[in-house]
Amino acid sequence: MPHKNTSKKLMVGTFILTAAALITKILSAVYRVPFQNIVGDIGFYIYQQVYPFYGIALALSTYGFPVIISKMIAERQEGKNDKEVQAVLRSSFLFLSVTGVVWFVLIYFGAGPIASLMGDPQLQGLIELISVTFLLLPFISGLRGFYQGAGNMVPTAYSQVGEQLVRVVTIISFSAILTAQGYSLYMAGAGALFGSITGGLACIVILVTFLWKDKNRLLRPFPIIKGGGHREIWSRLFKHGTAICVSGMLLVLLQLIDALNVYSLLLNSGVSENTAKQLKGIYDRGQPFIQLGTVVSTSLSLTLVPLITAAFRKGETSEMNKKIRLALKIGSLAGFAASLGLINIIKPTNAMLFQNSAGSDVIAVFCLSILFSSVILTISAILQGIELIYFPALTILGGLAVKFGLNILLVSRYGTMGASISTVIALGIIALILVVRLKKQFTILFLSSRFYTVTTIAGIGMTAALQLYSYLFTILTGAESRMLATVQSLTGVAIGGIIFLLIILKGKIFSEEELGQLPMGDKLNSVSERIK
Repeated sequence: MPHKNTSKKLMVGTFILTAAALITKILSAVYRVPFQNIVGDIGFYIYQQVYPFYGIALALSTYGFPVIISKMIAERQEGKNDKEVQAVLRSSFLFLSVTGVVWFVLIYFGAGPIASLMGDPQLQGLIELISVTFLLLPFISGLRGFYQGAGNMVPTAYSQVGEQLVRVVTIISFSAILTAQGYSLYMAGAGALFGSITGGLACIVILVTFLWKDKNRLLRPFPIIKGGGHREIWSRLFKHGTAICVSGMLLVLLQLIDALNVYSLLLNSGVSENTAKQLKGIYDRGQPFIQLGTVVSTSLSLTLVPLITAAFRKGETSEMNKKIRLALKIGSLAGFAASLGLINIIKPTNAMLFQNSAGSDVIAVFCLSILFSSVILTISAILQGIELIYFPALTILGGLAVKFGLNILLVSRYGTMGASISTVIALGIIALILVVRLKKQFTILFLSSRFYTVTTIAGIGMTAALQLYSYLFTILTGAESRMLATVQSLTGVAIGGIIFLLIILKGKIFSEEELGQLPMGDKLNSVSERIK
């Protein structure tokens, strides 16, 4: 009975965190559309140059440190040792305080050199502003880690959603007001980035409201920890936390590399300042696409780690293999469908979201990143689930080095198209290495040749239908407008999605049991039976 209750609690907690992650991921992608519409491509460029630093702070306080803290607390919770739980919290808080201050100092005092490296000294004040978010790290990570370790995912979920809601409201409100009052785009960007601070403070307020329920355990004097205890806890936080963070920061670190050298490389190639800012802003339109396109894989990775780890530790090989097989199928299919579907309707979708279709070819190439990112996120989660934490992180760091080098090589020649190509190549290399490592780790074949055949046919069918639909839509409607682009995009998504799904179901690459584990599994099984 206790085992059943623990499993049920794990499933409920996983669902709550996954739902919160989905909401925050969607919010984080969607707000960029109205924001770009308010400030334009140059304003969007300004914001995106500094955003990766916030993304790093967010990853540290969401994916890395809370996970490790929760594991250490959960281990001590089993022994019902509140003193040891307090010891972990105290030591973790000290570590995170030092980490937050170090990050703050490095970024705040390095803002000038960083802005100069980016080729835009006017960004210095904005980088200094965003550095403040790292000072909030110990409060957010420590409390989230405690609650997750105790099996209570509600505070973490509420704090994630609340943080993003307050942040998004601040971004849209400040940028709209400052732009309307005639302030510079850099000032509007600073107002938007201030949302990272208001969001972080809101997160802390939400977590503190839950704190009172556990005040008897958390607010009494902490026990003194001997040096060895500190070293063990700090070592785990540094090594494991950093490794998990790197995997969670993949897309943010790619954005950081682009922020560091794409604009300056464009300037060096002879492009004027305003044109270079506009081109970088248009290129950055691809970020919401990749964020939304990888929502399934991101939520899947959050769900996978605890479930696969549980099966792995219990020695339930068959159950673990089933979860891995289903994860690979969903992750690769979702990435493939989103990537190919967007490429087919990128021009009207670009116009629908960002007022015009500028840079659609660059964004189309960039959308290939969705497929590789989905594969990377899924396999990284699987490897972390079987406690191979370091390999995905090291592979990603190697891929980032490739991205940096390719940017230098390609951006000067091909502009932002070169940046898109370098991202796709770097992600492709990372994905390939992780696939090879997964095959080496497991002797069984997770995906059959039939899976690849049916998926390819589904992709061809979707592409043919969308190209024909786009051709007929253009002939029938004639003139281009944002309203028509919206109609074409939304109907295109529906048509492409339905055709892809029907071919996949017709191909029977999912078993009845696997379909039953998906959202609306009964309906999917019913449709699958009808189209035999």
